[in-house]
Amino acid sequence: MSVKAGESWSYQKYKFHGLSLSGIRTAIAMPELSLSFDVAQGYPYLLNLKNFFISHGHLDHAAGVPYIISQKAMTSQEAGKFYMPKSLVEPLDQIMKIWEKIEGHQYKYEFIGVEADDEIYLNAQTYVKVFPTTHRVDSFGYTVFEIHKKLKAELQGLSQDEIVDLKRQGHEVNELQHIPVVSFTGDTQIEFLNSRPWVRDSKILLMEATYLDSRKTIEAARQWGHTHLDEIIPRLQDIKSEKIVLIHLSSRYSDTEVKKIIQQRIPAEYQDRIEVFPGR
Repeated sequence: MSVKAGESWSYQKYKFHGLSLSGIRTAIAMPELSLSFDVAQGYPYLLNLKNFFISHGHLDHAAGVPYIISQKAMTSQEAGKFYMPKSLVEPLDQIMKIWEKIEGHQYKYEFIGVEADDEIYLNAQTYVKVFPTTHRVDSFGYTVFEIHKKLKAELQGLSQDEIVDLKRQGHEVNELQHIPVVSFTGDTQIEFLNSRPWVRDSKILLMEATYLDSRKTIEAARQWGHTHLDEIIPRLQDIKSEKIVLIHLSSRYSDTEVKKIIQQRIPAEYQDRIEVFPGR
C-alpha cells in the first residue's frame, strides 16, 4: 500500500481516505468535508484540507502539523485550522516558531484548543463535537454530526395541504435532529465508550484496537493507554454503530493475520459490522 496516496474506505455516502497503524501513522481524512482526524507525518492527501482535528500530540498522529502549514504557505492557501487539546497549543506554537527561525520565514496558522463538548461548525448542516478519551497524554475524540429537518412527530399523518395551512398560520412544522454520523477516537482506553452516549450511537465508529490477541494482555494495553480486542468484544452489544471500524492496529499483525483473527474472534452476529481501516 502507498503511504503517499493513502487508502480509501467508504460506507454509504461517507468517504474516508488515509492510513492508521499503531506507532507509525494515523491520518484519516473525509475529503468531502475538508477535514482530517490526525495528520500523521503530513501526507499529500492532507495538504488541501481546511480543518484538522488532532486527538493528541504523539508523533505518529501530529508530526505532520508543521509540514502541512509550510506546504499551504508554499501553495498560497489560506491557513488551516488545527483543533487540539489546549495543553498542546503552546508546545506546537513553540515548534512552529523554531521552524520559522530555521527557515527565515513567518508562517500563518491557527491552533485552537478544545474541551469536551465543544462544537465546531463546518457548515450550516454539519459540525464536529469533542468527546473525552483516556490516553497517556491529554487526548480527545471527535464526532461529526449532521443536522436534519424532520416533520414534528405530532404532525405525522397530516396531509400536505394541512401542513401548508399550519405554515401559513405561522406554526413551525419541522424539528431539528442532530445525528452523530462519524466518531473518531484517536488513542484511548476502552472507557471512551462511557464518556458520551452519542459516540456509541454514531453511524460509523472509528475506534482504536491496537492489540488483537494473547501476544499482548489487556493490562499491557491499558498501561500504554490503548484498547485490546478482548475489551471490545464484550462491549459490541453496547455499540449501536452500523459500522465499527478498527484503527491503530499494531504492526506486529500482518494483514492476513488480522483478517484471520477477526473471523475467528468476533461473534458471528457482529461480523458484518466490523471493518479494519488500512494502515500499511
